[in-house]
Amino acid sequence: MLPRRFHLFRLEDETGVSGTGVIVEGVEFSDGSVALRWLSDRTSTAIYGSIDDVEAIHGHGGKTRVQWIDPAGEGA
Repeated sequence: MLPRRFHLFRLEDETGVSGTGVIVEGVEFSDGSVALRWLSDRTSTAIYGSIDDVEAIHGHGGKTRVQWIDPAGEGA
């Protein structure tokens, strides 16, 4: 399996830091780990154990959603 690309799309910015719309470029690797690249004024890169961890930490109760670019099983 190849890495699978996605964006995080934020509907509402509770903290006023990340903004709304596409806020992250992300990649899910074949082992399930995930890398995020934040697109805010103060960019950073972070690694997580899974997409479930990303949604639990950054999902804000559905205010931020994963938007897959690549279909499952195909990758970039």
